Amino acid sequence: MIDDRLGCIDYDESGHGPTIVFVPGSCSTGAAWRPVIAALSGRFRCVTTSLPGYGGTAERRTPIDPPMVREAQIVEEVVRHAAGPANVPVHLVGHSFGGLVGLAVALRRQARIASLVIAEAPAPDVLRAYGEMEHYRAFRDMTDRYFAAFQRGEPEAIAVMVDFYGGRGTFASWPPRVRDYVAATTPVNILDWTSAYGFLVPPAELLAREMPVHVMCGGDSHSAVRRANELLSIHLRDASFGVLKGAAHFMIATHAAELADIVARHVTGRIGHAMAAPSM
Repeated sequence: MIDDRLGCIDYDESGHGPTIVFVPGSCSTGAAWRPVIAALSGRFRCVTTSLPGYGGTAERRTPIDPPMVREAQIVEEVVRHAAGPANVPVHLVGHSFGGLVGLAVALRRQARIASLVIAEAPAPDVLRAYGEMEHYRAFRDMTDRYFAAFQRGEPEAIAVMVDFYGGRGTFASWPPRVRDYVAATTPVNILDWTSAYGFLVPPAELLAREMPVHVMCGGDSHSAVRRANELLSIHLRDASFGVLKGAAHFMIATHAAELADIVARHVTGRIGHAMAAPSM
């Protein structure tokens, strides 16, 4: 745990070697990365955290905060802690909302990042910026139905969002304790979506960031999610794109070994572009 002035931040690490900071998505904690970390077999120093309002990380967002700032600050503090006195650059891996936070961290240039992996970031504004309005409306229609159900007091309103990502019946297929936890985090997740929709990334900013990036999605994921991430890879300088066949959004649980292999190959420079010098 990191004792930050704005509240505690989840922090855990294991293994030895190049440092990878894993950022989970919404409705989750750093524990979600355990299957991926186990598959890496101790070859890397793996650091995990949780985003604001999840696990032991204190909620710190307020209505007047610019989108993605508080989320990025948490990850930046984790990166600085992991980098230690020598300020050694780390590799950043983010899934879902954690992938979007990872992008925000990279664009802010407040922490030393050697490379970035983005797995299925919810990036609706990227779709809108490049005129992909049908896919953008798919996100909007989902969140409109989700928010409306929550406002009506439906205890499992978040199932709308989960099934958008995983396919019809995904939420119902989860064990009761998992459904209960996810439903309990609904108010926090709605804050996440507010940040995601407010995170406007000018195309010029994407092109200006020079750092090895690998963007990926599942072959069975929603078409709007796939297109948003494909556009990110096209407009991020020095980026590669990959599709994990047979996987959907919750790949860190269903395809942990395959995802671990992709992360390992990226960090060691055997996927995408050659590793460039770390930058601020």
